[in-house]
Amino acid sequence: MADVEPQDERSPVEQLIQLLDLQPIEVNIFLGTSPKDRSQRVFGGQVLGQALVAAHRTVEGRFCHSLHAYFLLPGDPKVPILYEVDRSRDGQSFSSRRVVAIQHGRPIFHMSVSFQIDEPGLEHQIDAPSVPRPETLPSEDDFRRQIVDKIPIEYRDHFTRRRPIELRPVDRVDIFGGEKRPPHQAVWVRATGKLPDDVALHQCVLAYASDMTLLDTSLLPHGIGWFSNKVQMASIDHAMWFHRPFRADQWLLYVQDSPSASGARGFNRGLIYADDGRLVASVAQEGLMRVRN
Repeated sequence: MADVEPQDERSPVEQLIQLLDLQPIEVNIFLGTSPKDRSQRVFGGQVLGQALVAAHRTVEGRFCHSLHAYFLLPGDPKVPILYEVDRSRDGQSFSSRRVVAIQHGRPIFHMSVSFQIDEPGLEHQIDAPSVPRPETLPSEDDFRRQIVDKIPIEYRDHFTRRRPIELRPVDRVDIFGGEKRPPHQAVWVRATGKLPDDVALHQCVLAYASDMTLLDTSLLPHGIGWFSNKVQMASIDHAMWFHRPFRADQWLLYVQDSPSASGARGFNRGLIYADDGRLVASVAQEGLMRVRN
């Protein structure tokens, strides 16, 4: 009889924390793995989060304020990812790092990260829009139970699995497509369990979550759903700015829009607000939107 792999009894959030806990291999070199349920390619948010962890591990007493990343090749979930950090500069106020993710001897991703000491200064922000509270919206589990019978059988296990991040769209999109809408959406997001009191970890978890819905925004004007084979979709780059402290295990409002799609690419932006209305992060991403023949 074949050996049966033991079931992971940890919560999805505990699994995510473990996923982001890279193994140090050598000075400035770390090793990350992928969840065993991934079969085709590594989720882009995972590489973002793990690369940011690697950068954080080489800095002390400073907090990440921005990152700029490029996805070069699809990640292979069956083999580990090697993260190599270049300590580009440590100044009096700022530190710069460059992280390269490597698989099969080739870079699949690279990211520049900037850290800063805690400094006071002038402040302003664009206010958050007025939207329904997350408590008044259907939970993701309730939504999945309502439509699970309509999900193609080959995607059903992945669709119904427990997740470390909960999403509650303010105006839920028809995931099967057909409905054309303006290119903007707002989604409440948070980790599904309590996280340790570690500022760096909360940033890494938010980086992971920021890649979950942003590229979908550029599909809204075209009425293309999640399971469509009409368009090839993939993240090309990802930029993120952290403005103020936050907790990723408390509700955050992710306000997204897509100003343009052209040249087989969709451009998307996001503003992330804490539950009290503070703007805590901004995101920008361009993704491949190649129409299949």
